[in-house]
Amino acid sequence: MSERTARTPFHFHSCWELREMLGRRAFDERELLEHLEEVPLDSIYFHTYSFCLRQRGLPGGYPNDFATWAAIQVRDRVLGEKLGIIDPQDFPDLESLRAEVVSLIDDHLAQLRSVPRIMFGFGEPFYFMQSRALEIPTGVKVRTLREFRNALATLDTGAVYLHLVEARGRKGRRRGDFAAWVDEQLGLRDLAARMGRLNPYQESLEDIRRRLVALTDEALAGA
Repeated sequence: MSERTARTPFHFHSCWELREMLGRRAFDERELLEHLEEVPLDSIYFHTYSFCLRQRGLPGGYPNDFATWAAIQVRDRVLGEKLGIIDPQDFPDLESLRAEVVSLIDDHLAQLRSVPRIMFGFGEPFYFMQSRALEIPTGVKVRTLREFRNALATLDTGAVYLHLVEARGRKGRRRGDFAAWVDEQLGLRDLAARMGRLNPYQESLEDIRRRLVALTDEALAGA
């Protein structure tokens, strides 16, 4: 298995996140909802998908910016928990993801007598942002599974983010770049399927990288 050589090598890239303030902010959940309906889809992506790029260690109970703000800054733990169970991978596109976030907040507010907001002297407004991932070539290309494994073990987590999260969330690919290459170039469908089941919203990018390395080690050992 480890001797299979790909006709097309895998080129590893890493990334830098270029952030932009949108000049929109929310002091309460109603304002958050109103802005959510209007901001560019890149902002929805930034506050959900790319949250894992900025997250250090294991994701907490609020794995996106909307959930974190509601729970911590507004102290509305109920909404925070509702938003925290959203997995961006469950939605076919960013517009569907936006619709789900809007629906959850709208339904939540409909059950309340007053709109939760940040308190004077406590809490920060929600600042809407968007971002782009600037792809950085690493100069690393591989043709075999062992080469892939060794490169993955040494590259930074920006490469994991770009090839796993950006590939699906921003570029709309059916699966991450790693799984696609392992399947299409090396013919390792079982390994590709196992890679495709890894979820960066339940584990840190570093943990995902370690699990990817472990999966390739198992495949190589079984060769």
